[in-house]
Amino acid sequence: MIGFPHAKINLGLQIIARRQDGYHDIATCFYPIPVTDALEVIRADRFRFTSSGLEIPGNASENLCRKAYEMMRERFDIPPVHLHLHKVIPMGAGLGGGSSDGAFTLRLLSRLFSIETDQLPVMAAKLGSDCPFFLQENAMLATGTGTELAPAGISLQGHHICVVYPGIHVSTASAYATVRPARPAHPLKELLANRTTWKERLMNDFESPVTAQHPEIASAISRLYEAGAWYAAMSGSGSAVFGLFDAAPPGIVWPSAYAVFSGSLN
Repeated sequence: MIGFPHAKINLGLQIIARRQDGYHDIATCFYPIPVTDALEVIRADRFRFTSSGLEIPGNASENLCRKAYEMMRERFDIPPVHLHLHKVIPMGAGLGGGSSDGAFTLRLLSRLFSIETDQLPVMAAKLGSDCPFFLQENAMLATGTGTELAPAGISLQGHHICVVYPGIHVSTASAYATVRPARPAHPLKELLANRTTWKERLMNDFESPVTAQHPEIASAISRLYEAGAWYAAMSGSGSAVFGLFDAAPPGIVWPSAYAVFSGSLN
């Protein structure tokens, strides 16, 4: 069984307050985009996890695909599988690739073994704050730590996107250390309601401090606007940025170290 874990962008990201548990209350809109990894799950005589494509850093035991399998095994006593992940979505980019891989592992295992349960969102939240979003395919407003989801009621269908990853790994923890939480002047849902003001009013609270440390990120946003984007911003805690266009964007020459993805939105 094969699935295609997709990336996301953030349309606005408000860091509202630091919680007593050390996490932060946020408000953001997760929007799915057509940049995907590929994940295959097959029955096996022993558990195996292999990967190809982009090299995955860190301890293999911490991979969210492995953790998702262990969750399912402990809760539902499923047999061994071979998980193979072909990695395309850059890591440390703010695109949610690892979270998507973990959530899709839960989805695929539940289908492979015909498990009917309403516990997948709870399990996904234990993997990571944005993992529950990847259990479905629509734009969602996320609040709390990012696990409380509600339909965003917006669609960018027919618009085009250009995602640019400048090859800079940004640690989410270090990004949080640079922001000062504050109650927003306007609720995110209100800001999202008027696209004509997104450029001036729809902000990612991580963008200013992260781009101050990495000016090439700010430069990439400026180049997207110069190419005709009607909105451009950093995704998540960075370092990937994206531009939204009415039509297919013109060719932009980026440094060879950058990864660029373009396509139409659903």
